[in-house]
Amino acid sequence: MTKRTQIRRKAGDIVKIDLGDGVSAFARVLLEPLMAFYAISGSNEPSLDEVMKAPVLFKIWVMNNAVTSGRWPVIGNVPLDDAMLVEQTFFKVDPMTKEYSLYRSGEDIPAKREDCSGLEKAAIWSANHVEDRLRDYFAGVPNKWVVAMAP
Repeated sequence: MTKRTQIRRKAGDIVKIDLGDGVSAFARVLLEPLMAFYAISGSNEPSLDEVMKAPVLFKIWVMNNAVTSGRWPVIGNVPLDDAMLVEQTFFKVDPMTKEYSLYRSGEDIPAKREDCSGLEKAAIWSANHVEDRLRDYFAGVPNKWVVAMAP
């Protein structure tokens, strides 16, 4: 009987995300459960330096098993700098009252819908939904998950 090794999610880890057809995208593990996704993809694996120089597309919360299952293999680690340690602001919508709020550092702050423009919705994404979002981004088409969660 073989013992399965648990992969740990570690801040600064750079992961490779298989988008199919030999194309990969890349992300960085931030403070749990946050991850940053980079505007770099292709069939050749870039250096860690090339990944770090690419613009960040978005930062969202992601389920741990995307990394811990090995689905997104770790290809390196680059310690987090101050810019990557800044708390992310998300928006929330109360399902009953439909009132908006901003969420940051465990705090909800009442907001108007227009205050939420350009922010990510407070939600924990699964690996397959993130992969869909990245494929759509690189194909230049709207993503149904992003559209559905927009303020």
